[in-house]
Amino acid sequence: MVRGTIQAAITAVSVLVALGLFVSACGTGGTGARDEGPAHEVAGRPTASPSAIPTTAGHSRMDAVQLVKDDPEVSPEVKRELKPCVGDEYPIDVSYGDLTGGPVTDIVVNVLTCGDAVGVGSYVYREKDDRYENVFKAEEPPVYAEIDRGDLVVTKQVYAKGDPVSNPSGENVITYRWTTADRFVKEFSIHNEYSNSVDEEPTPVPEST
Repeated sequence: MVRGTIQAAITAVSVLVALGLFVSACGTGGTGARDEGPAHEVAGRPTASPSAIPTTAGHSRMDAVQLVKDDPEVSPEVKRELKPCVGDEYPIDVSYGDLTGGPVTDIVVNVLTCGDAVGVGSYVYREKDDRYENVFKAEEPPVYAEIDRGDLVVTKQVYAKGDPVSNPSGENVITYRWTTADRFVKEFSIHNEYSNSVDEEPTPVPEST
């Protein structure tokens, strides 16, 4: 009788432990969908056609590599850059967020070079009629697009004559907003000059009396 009681207790404990492991796995098994912001990851080799892939949060992730390759709006030069750098890793950054007010998350794709990660093309894709369409592109390198509080912000580095790739003279930061005309319009732009004198002493600021 005692032996049967002990065996029953052991069985009950085993069931509780297994149930606890199952609940823990469900709580940590998914990473969820990014609402916005660059993923800053190198995308793997595409394994599916450019159709929507559901995520744990109910959004749709696209195979961004194949999406760009199949896009007739993307220049042949950019498509030539979109090739694996090492193994099956592609030089591409992908962001997800609400830029156009549509029912499905918009996708921002930046195509980079393999060697120095210079942006050669930036694109925004919006869902329409169960497929994604290109609603913005910038292909004047170096260029990089991202989502900032519902606006599209595009940064273009500026080079003066003789500037090396690693040391531009400045940058133009352009903010675009989606309009009721179903297109992006430039809202404003900022030009930032970089300092090329790394050893320059800061100018002293007089103390107020």
